[in-house]
Amino acid sequence: ALLKAETDPPAAAQFRTGAPLRQGESVLAYGFPLAGALASSGNATVGHVAALAGLGDDSRLMQISAPVQAGNSGGPLLDASGGVVGVIVGKLDALKTARAIGDIPQNVNFAIKASVATNFLEAQGVPFATQPAGRALATEDIAARARAITVRVDCLK
Repeated sequence: ALLKAETDPPAAAQFRTGAPLRQGESVLAYGFPLAGALASSGNATVGHVAALAGLGDDSRLMQISAPVQAGNSGGPLLDASGGVVGVIVGKLDALKTARAIGDIPQNVNFAIKASVATNFLEAQGVPFATQPAGRALATEDIAARARAITVRVDCLK
């Protein structure tokens, strides 16, 4: 989905170009999980790219170990230089999986790859910014960049 917010974030997201995403790469997920229970200013969590595909080898997705909850969906996934490498879409249903296989999965979360997101934006005629992979930033600087490009969206219905 493509949404237009009534307010503009202080900065524009920049999608990473050049270097391909690699398994094991560090990532930071940003969003507003469990709205009303956790910090209203947003949450940053760190992890790694666990797999370069999602469930059933879905190549549009990547599996990440950065913890996400309801409310992270649609939020950015940034690399070590602050470039957007994905958009959070959800996590594996732990209870359903536990009932099916008898084990509770941990940190099995998914993001749409940046290439899929930018293809969608291009198809909709929406301009976007890019940046090459660069030098690694401190985690707190990546979190600050994520906060600057993210707007909380509430579904009221």
